[in-house]
This record gives sequence, C-alpha cells and structure tokens, in this order.
Amino acid sequence: MLGVIGQVLIYVVPFLLVLTVVVTVHELGHFLTARAFGVKMDRFSIGFGRAILRRTDRRGVEWRLGWLPLGGYVKFSGDLDATGVPDRAGLEALRQAVTAEHGPGAERDYLYFKPLWQRALVVAGGPFANFVLAIFIFTLLFSLVGVDLRPARVMEVQPQSPAAAAGFLPGDLITHVNGKLISDGGEVTRVVALSSGDPVRFIVERGDRAVQLTATPERRVETDRIAGRVSVGRIGLALGSTRDEIRHVRYGPVAAVGQGVRETGAILSTTLTYIGRIFTGRETGDQFSGPLGIAKASGALTNAAVAANSEPWAIVRNLLLTLTSFAAILSVGIGFLNLMPIPVLDGGHLLFYAYEAVARRPMAARVQEAGYRVGLALLAGLMLFATWNDLQKLNLFKFLGGLVS
Repeated sequence: MLGVIGQVLIYVVPFLLVLTVVVTVHELGHFLTARAFGVKMDRFSIGFGRAILRRTDRRGVEWRLGWLPLGGYVKFSGDLDATGVPDRAGLEALRQAVTAEHGPGAERDYLYFKPLWQRALVVAGGPFANFVLAIFIFTLLFSLVGVDLRPARVMEVQPQSPAAAAGFLPGDLITHVNGKLISDGGEVTRVVALSSGDPVRFIVERGDRAVQLTATPERRVETDRIAGRVSVGRIGLALGSTRDEIRHVRYGPVAAVGQGVRETGAILSTTLTYIGRIFTGRETGDQFSGPLGIAKASGALTNAAVAANSEPWAIVRNLLLTLTSFAAILSVGIGFLNLMPIPVLDGGHLLFYAYEAVARRPMAARVQEAGYRVGLALLAGLMLFATWNDLQKLNLFKFLGGLVS
C-alpha cells in the first residue's frame, strides 16, 4: 500500500509542482503587462475553486491560492462575460456604470478602454512570459551545467533498413541533415522521428570524403520509458560516439542566451512540424498528451533522476536539473497552446482584437458568444482526444480489463 502511495506521489507531486510554476509565470505575464499599462485588476489566482489562502494588497487586488492546482487566471475589473471581449453595447454599459460610481475618466483604468495595442500586449503577455521562462531556464542550464555534445557517429546499420538501402556504413559521421549542420546525434533523431514517409538528405564524413545519402524513414511503434508507446520515423541506424569525440561545453552568458533561444525555437519548430503533418495526413495525432501523459512523463523523469545515483546530494541535484528542464519544455508547450486561435484561449482574444483592428469595432456579442462555445467544445474535444491517447499509451485499458476478468 505504501509503495502504491509512493508511486502516486512520485507521479503527481512533480507534475503539480512544475505545472504550478509554469502557470504562475504565465499569469504573471498577463498581470505585469496589465500593471505596466495601469490596468485595474480584481484578482490574481493560482488554482481554481475555494481559496486555501488569500490576501488583498494595497491596490485592492486579491491574491489567492485555489484548492484545485490545475490552472490560474487574472480577473480584470469590469469583466463582463467569459469571452472577456465585450461588444460596443457592453462597452457603453460598462462605461456608464464606471462613470456613475467613480466619476468621468475612471473608465480609462479598465482594460477594455485601453488602446487596442495595449490590450493585445496584455493578452500576449502570458504566452510571451512562458517563452521567456523557457529561454531563462535553458540559459541557466547551458551556462551553469553545460551540455555534452555527442557527434552522430554510425555504430550499426540494421539489415534491410532504409539506412542500409541508402548506403550508410558503420563509422560514418553524420554532419548535415536536410542541409543543416549537425553537432549532436539527438538532432538527427529529432528530424528522422518526424519525417516518416519523407526523404531525408544526409551528408556524412567517410574517411576523408563527404558522401551524400538519402533515406526515407519508415514508421515504427516503440515503447519509450518516458513517453510510453510512440509512433515515430526510423531509418535503422544506431548512433553513438567514442569517449574522445564527446565534448562537454559550458557556454558564456551571451552564448548561453543564444543557445536558450535556439532550444526554445527548436521545440516550437518541432511542435509546428508535427501539427502541420497532422493536417496533411502524415501523422495521426497519437502523440498528443493531456494531463495523464504529462504526469506520467514527469513521474518517469523523477524515477530516472532518483535511480541515476543513490547519493543524497546527487539525487537532489538530478531532480532539480530534471524537473527544471521539464518545466522549460512544458512552458513552451503551454505558451504555444495558448496562442492557438481558439476563443477560450489567449489566441482567441487576439483573433477578436484582429477583427476589431480591421473592422474598427468590437465583434458582435452573439458572435463572440458563439465563438466561445465553439472554442470550448474544441478545447474539450482536444483534451478528450489527448486523454484517450494517454490511456492507450499507458495501457490502462488492458490493466482495467485484467482487473475485471
């Protein structure tokens, strides 16, 4: 029983801890941008539901911690509805109410009467903060910890594989993939994994010659210790590096920032590539993960960090590094998700503002309400789809079937 509780804690606590940090930074992005423009706010909440802790600051903002730690929000003064983008009639009603209570000119402190560009920046402040957090974390890791660069040396070529057909040989050193210079074998794996069915161009060093090869990855279903069951592209290569080839690099402050930006951009690029392949029918979307999958990944990373070294100081160090890296990746994902043009998300608000910029008036209330309902349905459908994927990858259906039988 204690073992089960321990495993639950290992999977749930790191997930909630990392999620709380990422969500707090996201909401602070909205909050601090709004405060910079003098926007009046009523509440800053981490978590939903009944408040566990709360206090009101001298500006009248209630800071609260909800009992359900799965999100957060900033409540702006004058919020009229769930869309947060009132139409012209709603704006006029709000103006009259504020003027009647606080006097003429008081409405200028409310978000909805700020210039359009300021409102857009307040909305974009949350996702932007997530990207800044990721860059900051990666910068710290690259400068304080450093990274091992492992050249993509071909150690083995599987018989009758795409790599064998392309002419790869053991000992080849991959230097370019699709025209891009490669410094680490992980970059090769990342490109190949998202290229099933598409030819990939390689340049390899073979002795003193540069050889051009082309291989088309084939889709394979594998079990990953972190992500569970995955469907990815493979060409049948085992990559490795000799001890002499591995370089540990610790970057200076400026170079570390550049690497942090590049790493964040690489995660965004991979995400966009994957989504683009879904829309073109080259991916099935089975790699989308919801809370269950993220919790499983955080738990697996925690277990791996603990198992890497039994010394107490090493366990603490590995946990900090692992969860910090995971927070950076999750922060990029949450920032990207919130920029999707779905009305219930930040990207949906920006979509409404784009319409207002073109039409010179807010979108009609009934259209906003319809968009909100459609967006809520889309988001719920996406979450259900992601949860289904999680259940499939975690083999919970098979587990539950065994319990019933």
